[in-house]
Amino acid sequence: MDDLLSEFLTETVESLDVVDVELVKFEKDPNNQDILGNIFRLVHTIKGTCGFLGLPRLEALAHAAETLMGKYRDGAPVTTEGVSIILISLDSIKDILAELSENEVEPEGDDELVINQLHVLSEGKTLDAAADVVSTGPSKVEASAPSDGERDDSSAIKIVERQLKPGEVTLDDLEAAFNSAPGPDEIAAEEAAAAPDEEKKPAAAKNLAAGDNAKRDKTLQ
Repeated sequence: MDDLLSEFLTETVESLDVVDVELVKFEKDPNNQDILGNIFRLVHTIKGTCGFLGLPRLEALAHAAETLMGKYRDGAPVTTEGVSIILISLDSIKDILAELSENEVEPEGDDELVINQLHVLSEGKTLDAAADVVSTGPSKVEASAPSDGERDDSSAIKIVERQLKPGEVTLDDLEAAFNSAPGPDEIAAEEAAAAPDEEKKPAAAKNLAAGDNAKRDKTLQ
């Protein structure tokens, strides 16, 4: 085993033993800034060393736990579920360290669930509230990121929905006007119906002219 990795494992296990003792004190006195500061520094050291050794899974988990503890250190109210999730994250770190010690590589997988919960609590939310949002789910419009074409469409919708200027009409008015306007077939039928009347006019004029000529010829005789 690499000397750096071996030293890291030894020191981290010792640090976590100290963290366990500090956490027991912290559960009894969650507003004790000295205890919280000790836990924060230990987890911060673990995170920094993981980054140096190229252990991304451990680093991500330690970073999420450090962020929440940093919020508590800065004065955010400490909650029972927050302490519980920190304990769970530390247990996960121990499990990964055990695999790392045995195989000299991080085990496959991720800790997305625990990390997400740590992030939710770091934002000042509760896990119950976050679960309600997830169970409700996003609307169909928000379910996926729109493509470039879809963004153009959504922009057009926003423009249509703005307050109308003088002289502008709504989409409903345009649709009603479109539906009431005659279609191509109706226009053709109207033209066909009007055609005979137009054809009768030249014929009537021709007959009238013929009658006038006949009268004129008769007068000349």
